[in-house]
Amino acid sequence: MNLYNKLVRDKVPATIVARGRSAVTRDLVGVELLRALRAKIDEEVSEYDAAAHDDQAAEELADLIEVIMALAKQRGFDEAAIQAIRAARADERGVFDLGHFLIAVEYPAAPPADARDGPAPPRAV
Repeated sequence: MNLYNKLVRDKVPATIVARGRSAVTRDLVGVELLRALRAKIDEEVSEYDAAAHDDQAAEELADLIEVIMALAKQRGFDEAAIQAIRAARADERGVFDLGHFLIAVEYPAAPPADARDGPAPPRAV
């Protein structure tokens, strides 16, 4: 017997049975499912990092999107809502096409109270 102890796609147990094996499963709900989905994100990112070629990387990115959408559904959001939020944030803040890597933010003596480009600098005591 191989132990996995991980969340799998809905059709995986039936596929295992169709191949003449038995699958021991239990259904997760609530916080337990949210935690398993979050762990699945880490698994999929690791698989993406290990992808040997672009086709594998694309499959892992698709898996990652599937897990993210499952998390969204568990939190009460459908794909359209998530896409609308994504689009609004893209309009407001842009996307990641340019590869900007923020190293630091320099402030004048007193930054404006509504500065949104980074955390407030530490205050001297």
